[in-house]
Amino acid sequence: MNIREEIYFLIKGVVGESVNFTVEIPENKQYGDYATNVAMVLAKQEKRNPAEIAKEIELKIESDILEKTEFINGFINFYLKPEFLQNQIKEIIKQSKNYGKIDVGKNKKAQVEFISSNPTGPLTVANGRGGPFGDALANVLNFAGYKAKREFYINNAGRQVEILGHSILKDSEAQYKGDYIDALANRLSQSQSFLEKNAYKLGQEAANIIANEMIKKTTEKFNIKYDVWFSEADLIKKKLPDKIIKFLKDKELLYEQDGATWFKSSQFGDNRDRVLIKKDGFKTYLAEDIAYHYNKFKERKFDKVINVWGADHHGDVQGLMAGVEAIGCKGQLEIILQQFITVVESGEKIKMSKRLGTYVEIDELLDRVGADVVKFFFLMYSNDKQMDFDLDLAREKSDKNPVYYVQYAYARINSILRKSKGHNLDAKLELLNHSAEIDLIKELIKLPEIIKDTVRDYQIHRLPNYAIKLASLFHKFYTECRILGEEKEFEKARLVLIVAVKIVLGNILDLMGISKPEKM
Repeated sequence: MNIREEIYFLIKGVVGESVNFTVEIPENKQYGDYATNVAMVLAKQEKRNPAEIAKEIELKIESDILEKTEFINGFINFYLKPEFLQNQIKEIIKQSKNYGKIDVGKNKKAQVEFISSNPTGPLTVANGRGGPFGDALANVLNFAGYKAKREFYINNAGRQVEILGHSILKDSEAQYKGDYIDALANRLSQSQSFLEKNAYKLGQEAANIIANEMIKKTTEKFNIKYDVWFSEADLIKKKLPDKIIKFLKDKELLYEQDGATWFKSSQFGDNRDRVLIKKDGFKTYLAEDIAYHYNKFKERKFDKVINVWGADHHGDVQGLMAGVEAIGCKGQLEIILQQFITVVESGEKIKMSKRLGTYVEIDELLDRVGADVVKFFFLMYSNDKQMDFDLDLAREKSDKNPVYYVQYAYARINSILRKSKGHNLDAKLELLNHSAEIDLIKELIKLPEIIKDTVRDYQIHRLPNYAIKLASLFHKFYTECRILGEEKEFEKARLVLIVAVKIVLGNILDLMGISKPEKM
């Protein structure tokens, strides 16, 4: 049950559908478990005293989940019944792995495309941030009733591939540097394309090696499994960009100017028109991107597509959005931009540049601190904020390290359950009246709300923050409420409670793609 939603609809039943208001969790728990501003909203509309309006609403609300309501500081505050909270423990255990699931997706097909780094070098922290985010987002979408697929777009055609070839040849057009370039040059030194100094073909050979032997292995080490690895070269081979050019031309959405072919993207909200075919006859990235999304929507029939891009692609967003609208798929594409990551060690920032050969590979982080830590740290911050990855903190095995703190809570529960004689749902849950117990239960039942909010706004950092809060409340409960060795009925009730905590904490860790340790 989504409690916040339940209260919202209770109020709607009293005030009517036309009134817009919010139901939130107060920061200070003395102001109830939930609070609404509906009295103030109606007071402005009706020019009445909000206290009078609140009283009228309170008298009309009937629910077996509420203990009482109070009007304080302009808000109606709702207090949940302890017996309702206690009974929710059984519901959590009954639903187990399904607890928190909702069905807003209605089985619609969704795709999350993420990382999609150019196969011109190993994955770095700069382009790898989107990995845990995209993976967790796909998990959340599936948990919310969508059929979500993960996709990596391999950019194995175009100018960057040619530059890769030049870099391996180490000629005047070389840009990429690093040990991996030297290794590729040595490996491909006897290939036909190398001997003929065909930079583009050489670049394609190298890009395939990088994609299959570097990037794929890194994502596997990251515990990220893609459903599809989509090749740009295959897109071009099927001549889909040509098909899109003709489609837009037939719609009279193209024009010629200065020897180039332009797309009338400004007709679809873009701040300017965009070039699709350059003077030299080569198509731009936008032409291929529109073709790629035509494939997603029209050929593979995805209802929703979410692209997770690096912040350096912000200038490309409007053009692609215009293209997607032009092919008749307005509102089906969403683009999320990931800000940059700085790796900090001993207080010093490590500089990163793939082209200069001074970069931090994801592999290096994974080898140093493990996939769980990297994922958790990446997910803790909103995607629209730059973040510092503190290597020193990541290495710590203490409460200061948030992933250690959360996983230790899960492992501690397992340890208690191993020492116990098991749990019984017939336990007297009404005994769970300690403030630490009640606070813990209130946090447990927020999971459906967390999922609903996250699938609406894609703020994935809500998941690790919720996990930290839940772990904190569990540790507090463990400190204040003895479990094993307590009076028999209390022990039985508290064992049932920690089983519920294990389920909810486990579900959150699963959604983040982070392991659930039995022991630590």
